[in-house]
Amino acid sequence: MKKVVIHTDGACLGNPGPGGWAAVLRLEDTEHRREMAGGFAATTNNRMELVAVLEALSALTESCAVNLYTDSQYVRNAVEKGWLVAWQAKNWVKSDKKPVRNVDLWQQLTPLLARHKVRFHWLRGHSGHAENERCDALAGKYAARADLPPDPGFVPAPLAPGRA
Repeated sequence: MKKVVIHTDGACLGNPGPGGWAAVLRLEDTEHRREMAGGFAATTNNRMELVAVLEALSALTESCAVNLYTDSQYVRNAVEKGWLVAWQAKNWVKSDKKPVRNVDLWQQLTPLLARHKVRFHWLRGHSGHAENERCDALAGKYAARADLPPDPGFVPAPLAPGRA
C-alpha cells in the first residue's frame, strides 16, 4: 500500500463568503508532489476545509495509507473522535438534537475514509509549517478570485430575528 502525506487548508473571505481550498499531496519518501486548489463564490470556511480533504483523497487512484495534516479541528475531530460515525448512526443529527451541517460533504467523505487508511493530524494554522503555509496561500488566492462557481451544497443560514 502506497504511503501518502497530505496537507489541506480552506479559506473564506467572510464566513460565509467567497472561499478557497487547497491540498498538497506527496508520495512518502519521494519527491513526487502534487498541488490542487479551487473555490466557490459563496461558502463557509468549514465547507472549504472539508472540500480540501475530499478533493485530496479523491485524487488518489488506489487505496493508500494517508497521513493527513489539517489546521481544522472541525474536520479532524469529526473523524478522529468518532463524531462522524455517531452522526451517521443518528441519521445526521448531533447529540444536541440539531442537524449536522455539511451533510452533503460528510456523505462524500465517508466512502473515501473506508477506501483509504487515513490518520488525521492537527497543525496550528499560520505557525510556519511550509506545506500548511503553501495550502493557505493557494486557498486564499482562490477565495479572492472573481470567477468562482457557486457551491452547490451551500445553504445560507437564516438570519436571526430582527437582523436584515
